[in-house]
Amino acid sequence: MHDVSGAALEGPRAKLDADTIRTAYSRYAKSYDSWFGWISQPARKAAVEAVNNAPGNAVLEVGVGTGLALPLYMPQKRITGIDLSGAMLNIGRARAAGLGLHNVESLLEMDAQATSFADDSFDVAVAMFVASVVPDPHALVKELRRVVKPGGKILFVNHFARESGPIWWVERAMAGASGMLGWHPDFRLGHMFTSADLTAATVRNMPPLGLFRLVELLNH
Repeated sequence: MHDVSGAALEGPRAKLDADTIRTAYSRYAKSYDSWFGWISQPARKAAVEAVNNAPGNAVLEVGVGTGLALPLYMPQKRITGIDLSGAMLNIGRARAAGLGLHNVESLLEMDAQATSFADDSFDVAVAMFVASVVPDPHALVKELRRVVKPGGKILFVNHFARESGPIWWVERAMAGASGMLGWHPDFRLGHMFTSADLTAATVRNMPPLGLFRLVELLNH
């Protein structure tokens, strides 16, 4: 279930900027696959399956990172990936080349909130584990709506904090470490989406234990 009452919430307590994010993920780059790759694998697979089932072949993956999702796309899907971390992109490029993934057209260092793509460039956009990282998640939603064709799909897979309960208190307690972590433990659905967005969205809890959620929007 998701809360669709009220307007979008103000942002999480701690703020992240681009340099903080780059520093954090440069630190994680070499170990990212071994620790986060494993725990996020079911949610990543579900997101790619949704992309593979969506109409159209021009796909933008936001937060492509080390390229863990790249081998999962159907060959006919043409993938453009972007990320803010050059260190992680280097690993992703090596992965795509080593696996001979010819449908991966480009992996670019780019700010997801202000891309250089033309309007209506993609049939599908999927943002993987970046919603709680970007400084302005509302700007991310707006930018993906701009670059995805009307009627196309926009998907987000991410950790979204609970609305209440003991785990919510843990997430709140961790919020002060956002700068070190490179993401917001206290980031909620309402920090990113309006009530109208959530009313129209499909939101699914992902394993393990609903730690991640997959949000699907139809662009308008």
